[in-house]
Amino acid sequence: MRIFYGVQATGNGHITRARVMAPALKAAGFEVTYLFTGRPWDHLFEMEVFGDYLWRKGLTFSTKAGRVSYLKTSVHNDVLRFVQDIRTLDLSHYDLIITDFEPVTAWAARMQKREVIGIGHQYAFGYPIPKTGDDILARTVLKYFAPASVELGLHWHHFDQPILPPVIETPPEPEAVLEQKVLVYLPFEDIREIVALLAPLREYEFHVYSPAVSRDRPEHIHIKQLSRAGFQRDLRDCSSVICNAGFELASEALQMGKKLLVKPLRAQMEQLSNALGLEQTQLGAVMPELDRASVIHWLRNGHAVRVVYPNVASHIVGWLKSGDRHIDHAWVRSVWDEVRYDYGADPERRANAA
Repeated sequence: MRIFYGVQATGNGHITRARVMAPALKAAGFEVTYLFTGRPWDHLFEMEVFGDYLWRKGLTFSTKAGRVSYLKTSVHNDVLRFVQDIRTLDLSHYDLIITDFEPVTAWAARMQKREVIGIGHQYAFGYPIPKTGDDILARTVLKYFAPASVELGLHWHHFDQPILPPVIETPPEPEAVLEQKVLVYLPFEDIREIVALLAPLREYEFHVYSPAVSRDRPEHIHIKQLSRAGFQRDLRDCSSVICNAGFELASEALQMGKKLLVKPLRAQMEQLSNALGLEQTQLGAVMPELDRASVIHWLRNGHAVRVVYPNVASHIVGWLKSGDRHIDHAWVRSVWDEVRYDYGADPERRANAA
C-alpha cells in the first residue's frame, strides 16, 4: 500500500511524531512518501528516516515577544503559492493519505475528493476536552487549517473521549539523572529575556536550546544550537524541563518522568489549552509569563510525574492495516488501559489519581 504523509514542520513536534511513525509504517510494509511544509527547506535537519521526502512552503504562524502575531502571519504567508501547491499536488497514485496538521496535503485531498486521515494533537480539539483562549478565529483555524475526513486526536489524557495517547518513542534509561540540571526550550521567547530570568539561579545548570545566540551569559547557563541528538542527550539526564506548552516535548518529558513547567504561547489557543490540561490533570506546572518567582517555586517545590505510554504508533499502524476507518471506542479504551501513571512520593497527586 502506498501512503502520502503530510507533516507540518513549523515546530519540531510534528516532525518528532513522524519520526516515530516512519519506522512503524516501514516495518508494516507500507511505501510512504513524506511532504514537509511550514519551514524553509534548508532549516530541516536530521531527516534521513524520511528518505527522499518532498517539500513545499505551505503555511506557518509568526510570533513576536512570546505570542502569535496574526499581522505578521498574514504578511509572511504566500497565499497564492499555497493555492498553487494544493492544485499541483497529485495524490492519484496513493492508496492512503495522512496529514499531521499539514494543510497542503489536507486541502489537496479535499479538492481531489480523497479521504484523508488526520493524526495529531490538534484533532483532539474537535472533542470536549479542556480549552481556553477559544474564540471564533481559533476555532476557524483548527477547523479549516488542515481538515481531515477521519480525525485521530492525541492527548496526555483521554478526558472520556475517543482520542489516543501521544505517539512518542520509549527512551533509554539514563545512567544517572542530574538533579540540578534543567533543560530549557522556549524558542518563541527572546533569548535575552531567558538569560535575565535564569541568571540569578546559580545553584542550577540550565541547558538552553535556542535558534538565537547570546554570548552575554553567566557560566551556569549553556546556550546550544538546535540538534536532535544533543537535545535528546540533555533531555535524558536532566531532572526538569522548562518549555512552551506545545504537545510533543511535554509528552516526552512526562514519559521520562521529568518535572515540567510550561509557559504557553500567548494568543495561541492550543498552547493555552494544553497548559490548562496539564494543570487539571496535575501533570505539570504553568507560568503564564516569564516569571522568576514562579520558576523558583517550581524548582524547589514542584513534583515530577512519570506517565508510561504504550507504543501508540504500532496501534495506529494496526488500525491503518485493518482498513476500518471507524474510530472504535473499545479500541481506544484498550490503548489507554496500557497507560501507567507514577506520581512518586506525592501523596496528594496519588490520591487524586486514584
